Amino acid sequence: MRNDSLAVDSRSLDEAEEYGLFMGLMGEYPRLAYSMKAVRKAGDRLAEPIRFGRDLTAGQYAEAIETFSIANSWRDSHFLPMRSVRFSVTHHIKKLHLKGDMASRPKRMASIRRKLRESTADLDTMNDIGGCRAIMADIKGVRALLASMRDKFPHEIHHREFNYIDEPKLDGYRSHHMVFKYRPRSADTEAFEGRRVELQVRTRLQHSWATAVEAVGLFRGEDLKHGKGEQDWLRLFQLMSAEFAYVEESPTHADIPSHNNRVWELRDINRRIGATNTLENIKNLTHYSENFVQPTEKSRYYLLRYGKDHNVSVSPFWTITLGARSLEDIEQKIELGENDAKVVLVEVDKVDKLVEMYPNYFGDVSLFVRNLKSICTGQAAIEYSLAPQQVVSPKPYEKPDYGWLKRRFRLK
Repeated sequence: MRNDSLAVDSRSLDEAEEYGLFMGLMGEYPRLAYSMKAVRKAGDRLAEPIRFGRDLTAGQYAEAIETFSIANSWRDSHFLPMRSVRFSVTHHIKKLHLKGDMASRPKRMASIRRKLRESTADLDTMNDIGGCRAIMADIKGVRALLASMRDKFPHEIHHREFNYIDEPKLDGYRSHHMVFKYRPRSADTEAFEGRRVELQVRTRLQHSWATAVEAVGLFRGEDLKHGKGEQDWLRLFQLMSAEFAYVEESPTHADIPSHNNRVWELRDINRRIGATNTLENIKNLTHYSENFVQPTEKSRYYLLRYGKDHNVSVSPFWTITLGARSLEDIEQKIELGENDAKVVLVEVDKVDKLVEMYPNYFGDVSLFVRNLKSICTGQAAIEYSLAPQQVVSPKPYEKPDYGWLKRRFRLK
């Protein structure tokens, strides 16, 4: 398994960022194969219904396929900027000796299309086609990381920050968002200039809330994340978010009731809908597929598939490009109505971080349900440390020799 943190504290930030890029090998990252005019046109087309059926002419079918090919190429061109931001944030975490983990993912095509339909965003200016996430141990770590990145970061902070921690959304969502515009460091990376990558920074408690919303939504077949579903569940998550903010000494939304009234209402909702029982059942009824492939020491990218039967499969890939091809094949089948799975391609440092960073796909809502039980029995929420969870047993680590890479790029 590669060790991207090799001597990171001894380098400047720029050197660390460049080293991180070349650790992934430049040839791995695809460039945009179409014009920006074609990207904008594809975005307009994706915002509309695209039918795949026997009544389509050959020309209509070819146009639909080309639309997705252009959109996929645009998404693929965010891979290098996304990894650059991810590596640079990791550098800050290590430099500050903070406890935190990083993950990243390209935006799912279904999510891109929803955003194009339901917002004013355009495909060529969408902020989160490349997305990174930093999960910190506590609110103090979040604020320290943000301050450090504002002080020095190799990429431009685009527009403004979205502070949903101090200004939480009414539905309870809490996280701090920053959007970076990629700055090339050499002629080899100029083709990626200006690509936008969104970074979400949140605490483990905030992460447990956000992923519990998605896990319950997946399990119940409701889009709770976007405010669609049973009102009692939406209200429960709204109140639980305020309780988490209370523990973290952070603001709550102005329309949320006081602490005592929240606890009373949470108890009532939990009693009526059996929330704790449902949350515990999600874990028991979510199964890892038997076709989980043993990753190699070079696997960093994982394709997660969650089916309506609550089965989860995980496929490892050596490069993000190989994973992206598989993602695109599945997404095309989803468009054709031949597959109904929810699928995402992610990057994590180690396979045993998958469950911790993406617990919603594995039905793991343990931290959230423990806190719900605690609050309903009159205790305060606590930021529990997650127990180590392994999907597969990792192979013994052998330290690789990066001497040739250091010599080539004159890194010390």
